[in-house]
Amino acid sequence: MSVTIQDEVLDRNNLNKAYLRVKSNRGAAGIDEMTVDELFQYLRENKEELTTSLREGSYKPLPVKRVEIPKLNGGTRKLGIPTVIDRMVQQAVVQVLTPIFEEIFSENSFGFRPNRGAQDAIDKVISYYNQGYKRVVDLDLKSYFDNVNHDLMIKYLQQYIDDEWTLKLIRKFLTSGILDNGLFVKSEKGTPQGGPLSPLLANIYLNELDKELTKRGHRFVRYADDCNIYVKSQRAGERVMRSITKFLEKQLKVKVNTDKTRVGSPIKLKFLGFSLGVDNKGGYARPSKESQKRVRQALKMTTKRNRGISLNDMFKEIYQKMRGWLQYYSIGRMTTFIRRLDQWLRSRIRQYIWKQWKKPKTRFVNLKKLGLSQQDAYTFAMTRKGYWRTAHSKTLTYTLTNRKLEQLGLINMSKVLQSIQSD
Repeated sequence: MSVTIQDEVLDRNNLNKAYLRVKSNRGAAGIDEMTVDELFQYLRENKEELTTSLREGSYKPLPVKRVEIPKLNGGTRKLGIPTVIDRMVQQAVVQVLTPIFEEIFSENSFGFRPNRGAQDAIDKVISYYNQGYKRVVDLDLKSYFDNVNHDLMIKYLQQYIDDEWTLKLIRKFLTSGILDNGLFVKSEKGTPQGGPLSPLLANIYLNELDKELTKRGHRFVRYADDCNIYVKSQRAGERVMRSITKFLEKQLKVKVNTDKTRVGSPIKLKFLGFSLGVDNKGGYARPSKESQKRVRQALKMTTKRNRGISLNDMFKEIYQKMRGWLQYYSIGRMTTFIRRLDQWLRSRIRQYIWKQWKKPKTRFVNLKKLGLSQQDAYTFAMTRKGYWRTAHSKTLTYTLTNRKLEQLGLINMSKVLQSIQSD
């Protein structure tokens, strides 16, 4: 007797693995207010009942909780947070379906896939550019996750899954509804972001776009709903843009945002936070101007001089922010930018320390500890210069040296970047 997808999903080891994944991912409670920490006790008492209801088809997911988070470029992104029980069941399904669809997905799809990421996508972009594909059709899908057609979604799943139980369970998740500020809203379309199943379904749906682009012989890179098609001329790009827009809207019932979809140079347009630069060896990646501005603004907010937190806590915050940022952008050229950011950040920290010292007496004592003579310490402690000017003074850069700030725990971004890039 062959093993079905249902058997694999409900296998004890698969369910345990799903539980551990949900537990490690943490995340907010759904509409039933059950937390990740409470899930273990629930499963101890109700696991048999849960698996029986799943096997018999009586399991019914609860509506997702609507949450809105700010987007980096303004506006908000709508999320749908399933209950922790529903998240575990979704994760169990994902663990079984992922290997099946990994055999099917395009080599040009990079988002929400194992052992693939944004850096791989950017490497592909650079290779296209260096092959002479120097115009890009930058597709913008309007509220893609909220507009996935459920009937088409099931149809695309049926191409690869001959398992009625799995298809019915997935449709239940798609149609479970949304609780938005206490009001129940039917989910007649869409696969709300927030659960483990949504990214996989999003990729299965847009795999139809990948197949069409491949059939037409296009060079493209897709990361979830961000898709760029690379061509050799503006004219070709405009022709492809019209044609693919028609395909997306008629065949996939996906709305293309015509105000944001455009044809241009990958040097001027950004993709996944990167833009391209060019030298005599060809194209290379770098953090986009917007990405650079955002990280500087984030550091500015973290180091506001009136925050009133300890230096140690501030340095931990900075390290957590910057380690991930540097890791993500490490394939890009940014040595000069990071060196300047290091210099600016150290000035921000000197300003913060000066503000913390506050009174002339405290400043005098601390400056003496840092090696100034009594006379120089007294003179500088009485300065009336503003905080920012003081942070740039020779006295403060001499006493609160770069090395001293590192010893206190401040990240040296240039060193961290060098370490990441040399691994």
